[in-house]
Amino acid sequence: MGKGQSNDADFDVTKFGAMPNTDIFQALTNAWKAACGSTSQSQVLIPEETYKLSKIELTGPCKNRIQIQLQGILQAPADLAEDNWISFKYIDQFTLTGKGVFDGQGKVAWGKNDCAINPKCAKFAINVRFDFIKNAIVSDITSKDSKSFHFNVLGCKNLTFQNVNINAPENSPNTDGIHIGRSIGINVINTNIGTGDDCISLGDGSQQVAITNVTCGPGHGISVGSLGRYVGEAPVQGIRAKNCTLINTTNGVRIKTRPSSPSLGVASDIHFEDIIMVNVINPMVIDQEYCPSNQCDKKNPSKVKISNVSFTNIRGTAANALAVSFVCSSQFPCEDIKVTDINLTYNGSGDPISSTCKYVKPIVSGIQNPQICSSLVSSPSIPA
Repeated sequence: MGKGQSNDADFDVTKFGAMPNTDIFQALTNAWKAACGSTSQSQVLIPEETYKLSKIELTGPCKNRIQIQLQGILQAPADLAEDNWISFKYIDQFTLTGKGVFDGQGKVAWGKNDCAINPKCAKFAINVRFDFIKNAIVSDITSKDSKSFHFNVLGCKNLTFQNVNINAPENSPNTDGIHIGRSIGINVINTNIGTGDDCISLGDGSQQVAITNVTCGPGHGISVGSLGRYVGEAPVQGIRAKNCTLINTTNGVRIKTRPSSPSLGVASDIHFEDIIMVNVINPMVIDQEYCPSNQCDKKNPSKVKISNVSFTNIRGTAANALAVSFVCSSQFPCEDIKVTDINLTYNGSGDPISSTCKYVKPIVSGIQNPQICSSLVSSPSIPA
């Protein structure tokens, strides 16, 4: 907290009964209530020890700015029945910081995850949810081994992640690093993400999202979507990913929408710039036939209209000869797709590096390696 501020605004969970290697649910609940009710700027401190923590919701509104300083390790329950672990809700002027770790202990859950084959699969716990948070910063902390998404952002405004670390093994299913939906003004800066699904995924209603200096790998890349699954999805607009590096990921930067969309959708004003690919299987993807585990009807084209998209200065190496795949909707072809200065090299041997296009005519300029739309017919299968 700031110099000269009263110690009354600092709330150490150990003074509320928290002890190492025990469940600190009640101590954290009480410390949060006291801090949230303080008329001064307040801080909840979780010191450098390992603590267990049951499912918890920390809710506002609070009477002044509030900060959680996490220096220790919080361990999630082994219980697989919950769909959320830690939730922050309805807070304005909030900071979550410190060198601590949210440890989701997800290994058992990953082995029981059958969502790839079961559309009614069980939902496992998200490490940390941010619901209807405004004017907030999340900095320096680590999320480890989440059972499902590491961070889920819903209905938030002006929320920044900076210097965050996200870690889970490549074989951990559905462990998206940061999933954003129905939120505006979200920034992800100077962050390292290695996980078993999308490093960053942008659901419907994501607007004015800036992704800068993010390193991703392992994982499935930086993804807009998937979109077109539900009725009444809000537009995705104003997405910018810049100065990012993707290392040994299945996908690089992509937009994915499902066929057989139940209603019209929009994805526009999306820009990928100054991106380095290191041995990425599918560096550049638009996939409007995205259908994980064939759980949709490909006979009906996607109703999500994609427009005003740019790929600029994308360079590095591809682990697949087909490095660029733009497969758009036959009913709503992609429009105003700009591709400038692409320089990718295929790591393998045999077939030359190539690209494919379907229902799209990109506006191409500068370096083209591979030649954009060298194939206009085939529709490749893109890994989920």
